[in-house]
Amino acid sequence: MSEINNGKPEMCIKDSDHLYRLIISQLFYDGHTSIASSLAVQVNADPPCSPSDRLRSVVMKGLQHETDRQKESEQALNLNPIQQMLIGPGIDLEFDTDVICTAPQPSLYETIYVTSHKGACNAGAFSPDGQLIATGSSDASIKILDIERMLAKAHEIGSTDIIEGQGHPVIRTLYDHLEGVTCLDFHPNKPILASGSRDCHVKFFDYSKITVKKAYKTITDVVPIRCISFHPLGNYMVVGTNCPIIRLYDINTVQSYVCSVPSQQHTGPVTSIKFEPGAKYFVSSSRDGSIKLWDGVSNKCVNTFERAHNGSQVCSVTFSRNGKYILSSGKDSLVKLWELSTSRCLIAYTGAGTIGKQEHHTQALFNHTEEFVMFPDEVTTSLCTWNARNASRQNLLSLGHNGPIRSIVHSPNSAAFLTCSDDFRARFWCIRH
Repeated sequence: MSEINNGKPEMCIKDSDHLYRLIISQLFYDGHTSIASSLAVQVNADPPCSPSDRLRSVVMKGLQHETDRQKESEQALNLNPIQQMLIGPGIDLEFDTDVICTAPQPSLYETIYVTSHKGACNAGAFSPDGQLIATGSSDASIKILDIERMLAKAHEIGSTDIIEGQGHPVIRTLYDHLEGVTCLDFHPNKPILASGSRDCHVKFFDYSKITVKKAYKTITDVVPIRCISFHPLGNYMVVGTNCPIIRLYDINTVQSYVCSVPSQQHTGPVTSIKFEPGAKYFVSSSRDGSIKLWDGVSNKCVNTFERAHNGSQVCSVTFSRNGKYILSSGKDSLVKLWELSTSRCLIAYTGAGTIGKQEHHTQALFNHTEEFVMFPDEVTTSLCTWNARNASRQNLLSLGHNGPIRSIVHSPNSAAFLTCSDDFRARFWCIRH
């Protein structure tokens, strides 16, 4: 056991054999003989473990240093003190397995505002500061709405049946695509909205200009665009299409880069793509059923989760704020939390699908504090919610849509989210004060 003393703490935890032997020895020491014997058989502990109080002493010493480790982890998120106070450090199962949730349950949210398109509403996005939302539709239009105006209108009228007029929440309506809009993403630090479409174009709009209608820059592809994600610094963008090959674009030069190893690419259309907040990696999912982790600098695949959802198509992937976990959803109606350091599924959030499979793609997501995981049930159009750390089911929320939810996004810094549906409508939800 001397190897444990000299090894790094994180390596000790990963070394399951040593850890299990410490647990068995502690159980024998505490008098839980039957449990210890059963565990010893399960893990094939050889040679037999003797009673020892070593695990308790190791844990007590570790807890004394855990506060410093957690502070270092939180500082790595690059959150300012106000953000830390409002939304906390996010999910981190190394430190906070028994945290009591302080954020309101999503089932308590109410519809504050409804906006309509002339076709299915396919895409939604929040601005990084949480002050604006954007919606995109199969009618090829994009709307940008001011959240403060939505809240003011809802308070003034006391109803979600808002009439167009002065101070209307829709501050920009953009028309520059020839076919339906499939994805949206706000630039991390400039007043720019990017949109992808079935017309094979990615367009960039400067919404700081009141009269803006058309894009100031366009990326042209040869296949329909399915998903986009800005680099956290805003200079690059990754693009997923109906083609399996992922493109990394320089926003300034519009030059495209692809991985130099063709065998590392997906074998089916890309369904979701997202940069890690620290920009070290980006993650992608595909109809081929796999999840791939890519190096954010070299653009090479560094890990692949084959058959991530038991062979079903993977619908969405997103990182936790600290970059330690990936949250995914699949057409098997399962939501999974993956730990990158061990390349395994830590938690499966179950019970969302009444028939165990979906017809359409939708997203799983964290709330702003990462205390809850959210996922819309396709058949009932209800919002399923789980405690992110222990997967306990929370109350359902009827989303009020008359069609499948094609996009659901949560505010980055407040208790609010947006749902977009085939019923031509986008609903803005938050806690009504």
